[in-house]
Amino acid sequence: MARKVTICSLQWSDMPLKKVCETMSEMGYDGLELGLVGDHFDVEKAAKSKAWCDDFKGRLAEHGLGCWALATHLQSQLVCDVYDRRHAQFAPKALRGDPKAMRAWAVKTMKLVAKAAHNVGAEVVTGFTGSPIWQYLYSFPPVTREMISEGYRAFAKAWKPILDVFAENGVKFALEVHPTEIAFDIASAQRALEEIGGHPAFGFNYDPSHLGYQGVDYVKFLRIFRERIFHVHMKDAWWGHGDGTVGVFGGHVDFGDPRRYWDFRSLGRGDVNFEEIMVALNDIGYQGPLSVEWEDSRMDRLHGAREALEFVRRLDFKPSAIAFDGNFGK
Repeated sequence: MARKVTICSLQWSDMPLKKVCETMSEMGYDGLELGLVGDHFDVEKAAKSKAWCDDFKGRLAEHGLGCWALATHLQSQLVCDVYDRRHAQFAPKALRGDPKAMRAWAVKTMKLVAKAAHNVGAEVVTGFTGSPIWQYLYSFPPVTREMISEGYRAFAKAWKPILDVFAENGVKFALEVHPTEIAFDIASAQRALEEIGGHPAFGFNYDPSHLGYQGVDYVKFLRIFRERIFHVHMKDAWWGHGDGTVGVFGGHVDFGDPRRYWDFRSLGRGDVNFEEIMVALNDIGYQGPLSVEWEDSRMDRLHGAREALEFVRRLDFKPSAIAFDGNFGK
C-alpha cells in the first residue's frame, strides 16, 4: 500500500485534540504528527505510564487515526539556541526570563519525549535543535572558522546526552533542516552529522519547502542522506515571485506580503517538484509517513488541509516489485 498520510498538529494548536481528530478523520487522514501543544499530547504522563499511552492510542483509534511521530519544534529549539525575548513563549511561564532554567527544562523535556514516544509507539520525534551560530550566517563582522567550529561543538555537547536517551528507547530524532537551525542546507547538515559522530539516533525530517527557495537541491538532499531520512514533511513553497523589493532574507515583511521573494504555499500550488521527490523517496526505500505541514497565509486552512491530502494521495505511489520488461520471454 502507499505511505500513510498524516498531518502535523502544531498549526492546529488552537483546537482541542478531539476536534482535531474529528476534523482530520472526516477529511480522510491516516493519523497525526502530534505536537506538544495545548491538550494534544501530555509528554510527562506518556513518559511515566504505558497505560496512559494505551488509552491515548485508543482515543485516536476511535477516529481511525494513528500516530507515528511526535513534533517537538518548540521545546527542542531551546536546547542550544541563543535566547532572546521570542523564546519565552516556548517555555513554562514560571521559567521565562531565566535562560539557564529554560535550557535545563528543554533538555529534561526532550529526554522525557524519547520515553514518551517509545511508550506510545512513535518511532520518530521531529523537531529543531536551535543553533549557537545562526547569528553568524553572514560573515560580517568577520566570522572565523573557529567561531563556527565552537558552535558545532556546543551543539554536539548539548545534544549527545539527549540522543543517547533516544537510542536507549529505540526512537529516532529527526531534525527539520531549516534556517535558524544548526543544519539549514546540505553542507551544514553534513557537518552537523559529522560533529555528532554519526549518532545512530540523529537524522533528518525532510522538508523541501525550506530548501528550494535557498537554491538547495532538495532532491539531491534525499539521495545524499538516504540512510538518515527518518520522517518527511509535505510542504510547498514558491520563490522568485516578488516584485524585486524583497530578497531571500525576507526584508522584515510578513508572510503573505506580495513583495516577498518566497513564501509557503498549499501543496501543489508552489514550485517544489513533488513528482521528483516521490521518485527519490521510492529509490531510497522510504516507507514512513508523509506528513502534511500545512502553511499558507492566503488560504483557509480547512480548505488547504483537504486539498493537501488529495494532492498527496494522488501523487504517492508504491514502488514496483517487478521489472516491467521481465515477463517478455515467459
